[in-house]
Amino acid sequence: MRILLTNDDGIFAEGLCALYDALCEDHEVFVVAPEAERSAVGHAITIADPLRIKKVKRGNVFFGYAVNGTPADCVKIAIHELIGPGIDLVLSGINRGANVGINVLYSGTVSAATEGVILGYPGIAVSLGEYREPDYCFAAYFASCLLDALKDYNSEEIFCLNVNVPFLPAHKIKGIKFVKQSTAPLIEKFEKRVDPHGNIYYWQCSERFTETDPETDVVALKEGFITITPLHYNLTSEKVLKKLASWKIEF
Repeated sequence: MRILLTNDDGIFAEGLCALYDALCEDHEVFVVAPEAERSAVGHAITIADPLRIKKVKRGNVFFGYAVNGTPADCVKIAIHELIGPGIDLVLSGINRGANVGINVLYSGTVSAATEGVILGYPGIAVSLGEYREPDYCFAAYFASCLLDALKDYNSEEIFCLNVNVPFLPAHKIKGIKFVKQSTAPLIEKFEKRVDPHGNIYYWQCSERFTETDPETDVVALKEGFITITPLHYNLTSEKVLKKLASWKIEF
């Protein structure tokens, strides 16, 4: 397969490099990723500043293109200018930390995969459920297995998959669960501080999921399953849309 590889942690992030190393022998992998970390930027794109592209090396060998933009920028510029339309898949990750529940909406990793779908290509986002001391080896291996499985997927439907891998020894992972995205609210806390000049500022210091449904990405990942959730970017509420037809609005 011809794969566009990107992320939101930066072009030299360990997770992206692990994916590249796992895939480069069996696939043609093109790396176009942010030059620096752009976590939690969602589906933002750059319109008020120029996009600057740099060729970068890894181990004295050309590795890919670093972009001073967002993950979505990377996918756009890669397909329109750097690589061209002849790719089979947009692969984003491996993210440092899970992307489940409401946090999917904030994720630059997921948004890069979604941008692929918007442009007409299948997209897959891969995240590891560990932030402090991640080891990406198994997650990268699983991603390669998933791509092998996709060779037998003959549907013409363009899909976006959000994949989360628990940070566990391989033999302790319970299996794979195809689950829905949790929409339960988060419990978030902010720490109030004062700088040396007496100005008040805040740090978001913690968040906790409230989801209890085992058939959601949040709970299934916590229980030790690899989770796979199909996503789409159409935000229309069909249920409310039908009700709106009965509204009488005068102007």
